[in-house]
Amino acid sequence: MILVTGGSGLVGKELITQLLAKGKQVKAIYNKTPLPNFNSNNVQQIQCNILDVIGLEELMNGVEQVYHCAAIVSFNPKRKQQMFKINIEGTANVVNAALEAGVKKMVFVSSVAALGRIREDKPIDETMNWTEETSNSAYGQSKYLAEMEVWRGVSEGLNAVMVNPTIILGNGNWEDGSSKIFKSAYNEFPWYTAGTTGFVDVKDVASAMIQLMESDVTAQRFILSAENKT
Repeated sequence: MILVTGGSGLVGKELITQLLAKGKQVKAIYNKTPLPNFNSNNVQQIQCNILDVIGLEELMNGVEQVYHCAAIVSFNPKRKQQMFKINIEGTANVVNAALEAGVKKMVFVSSVAALGRIREDKPIDETMNWTEETSNSAYGQSKYLAEMEVWRGVSEGLNAVMVNPTIILGNGNWEDGSSKIFKSAYNEFPWYTAGTTGFVDVKDVASAMIQLMESDVTAQRFILSAENKT
């Protein structure tokens, strides 16, 4: 049995679609937004907040693999406290429940933002260490601290691997997460700042996560990016 947190999110939905195509049995957790109809008897849709420790522990029963996708992606200062609560404490809860249940492996969706600020004279890679700077985003900090919870789990015996996607593109909610880029571009800003960022298709993110889950790779993190655009 496979557990997917954040099943109604951009990555979660695509991940479930690909897992079902492989004939896998899936428990899909969602918080508020129900999942779409996958037309499959192999998926259980379960409403649960990852801050609900007891609920998570119950859902881990019989689970062998965990894909932790649940998170808040926001750069709105008003959502900072909620984002930290879900992204950090929620991840700690998932890690603890996975350890308690003795799951075989967990794949965690982090972010390239957790690697810290990009320097013009240095390419970004998985070996970069986070440094506290005033220019760091609250979202990046929340994902970095979430990674620390996963590394703690690894030190306690959890078999886990992480992915650090750049901006994920795909069909999703135009009002939330990276999909808001489409709406912003459609509405057209009056001006744009200079800069470069990476993009990756959600299908590629989900595929990479499944490949990592089915591999012997552990205790590592991987940047997922298809192309840089200025």
